[in-house]
Amino acid sequence: MTTLVWFKRDLRLADHPALANACRYGAVIPLYVFEPEYWRLEDSSGRQFSFVRQSVSDLREALRVIGSDLVTRTGDVVEVFDTLHSGGAFDRIASHEETGNAWTFARDRRVAAWARDRGVPWEELPQCGVKRRLGNRDGWTAQRNRFLSAPLESAPGRLTAVDIASDPVPDLCAPDPLRQAQTGGRAAGLQTLESFLNARGQRYRSAMSSPVTAVRSCSRLSPHLAFGTLSLREVVAATAARQREVNADESRRDGWKGSLKSFQSRLAWRDHFIQKLEDEPGIEHQPMHRAYAGLRPAMPDATRLAAWERGETGVPFVDACMRSLNATGWINFRMRAMLTSFATYHLWLDWRAPGLHLARMFTDYEPGIHWSQIQMQSGTTGINTPRIYNPLKQGADQDPEGVFTRTWLPELSEVPDRHLQTPWTWEGAGRLLERKYPAPLVDVATAAREARERIWAVRSAPDARAESQRVIQKHASRKDSAGHFVNDRAPRKRRKQAPETTQLSFDL
Repeated sequence: MTTLVWFKRDLRLADHPALANACRYGAVIPLYVFEPEYWRLEDSSGRQFSFVRQSVSDLREALRVIGSDLVTRTGDVVEVFDTLHSGGAFDRIASHEETGNAWTFARDRRVAAWARDRGVPWEELPQCGVKRRLGNRDGWTAQRNRFLSAPLESAPGRLTAVDIASDPVPDLCAPDPLRQAQTGGRAAGLQTLESFLNARGQRYRSAMSSPVTAVRSCSRLSPHLAFGTLSLREVVAATAARQREVNADESRRDGWKGSLKSFQSRLAWRDHFIQKLEDEPGIEHQPMHRAYAGLRPAMPDATRLAAWERGETGVPFVDACMRSLNATGWINFRMRAMLTSFATYHLWLDWRAPGLHLARMFTDYEPGIHWSQIQMQSGTTGINTPRIYNPLKQGADQDPEGVFTRTWLPELSEVPDRHLQTPWTWEGAGRLLERKYPAPLVDVATAAREARERIWAVRSAPDARAESQRVIQKHASRKDSAGHFVNDRAPRKRRKQAPETTQLSFDL
């Protein structure tokens, strides 16, 4: 029996449950399909495509080492499957479950329909702690932990050579040259993991909030997890091994214990947020809490949106963060939250439009995390305390010496340090604003106050409370009175919905 292993966001051989299980049936055909329609979507970009191309190339080389090859095709997946199956190439399909955007969800449903019509078995296996067809969140953490603590699947030692022609790798997205772009592929992912666990991650807990220090101290593993060059399970296992090493010395006080504990926590929250989109795919397009539908104009102010996207809002720290993201494909978690907060609160833009721009700019775009986080930071979940970031305070706190801001806003080079985050208060503002640098689009304090009033007006309405309970029941994490996650065997009286942190990372 020959199994077609369909690689998607799992571009590796190690700890690949779908591949490992397929090998137990017999011959394997590894396949990756470049899908032109996907790469034309509003949330796709050249920076993501470059990372994928590098990762596919790395996967192909790994397969050749063990005697096989990666079949690459360009086109519609169903048509590719139909052509190969009509030629007798395979008997069954194996792949991993994917919590993607609405397009990939619809595509997978078409694949399922085709497989049923042709009588082709299609086995989908999980590759992380996200649970498909989950009834509710009771016991979810225990299920997730069981999967993540299971033994890793070994990479196959040898595969039979594949005698199927491949299409050339296409150019589906215009090149998107980046400064300090992250390299795709498993080799780069393993190197990034090793350097984080043994060197860069020592100050993770204290350094991840500032864009000045986060660029080195954050793990930078998010694109490798998003496209699967590393499995979440192997990252959890490697981190646990490092924890055992540092915890063996009880007198150790060098920061590693706290940083590794924080990192493991964020790996768990990662699955938690992806589970939200798995449970309710509609939150990519509709507010999680229905009472917030129509709160902001459906058609965002085009001038404000464009200024925000370019990093020209006139609020220096916001603009510096956006320009950094646009140029590098990455910014740390707190700044991602601040950018979203500023767009949806201060500029009062509907969350979808800013969310699409950020999706394109993030090399590590992971739909499940992204849309759950966009909604949380925009105040449309109804269960999280609205957090409106003050960009002036964030600039002073996270870039106190102005190094980051001046790097990305060279037009502010002559502004004194004490006026850097508020150049309109500088006596020389007349020769700067609207000449070299724009005046602020909004008064930060006034815009925040007005947004807060609008959000709380919806939140406090009597008819919104029942909807909040629905969202809590479906999406909120479960914790006991001691603040620990509980499973479905925990006493009911100790179980409650946990208020979710508003400082979760989009990245890691």
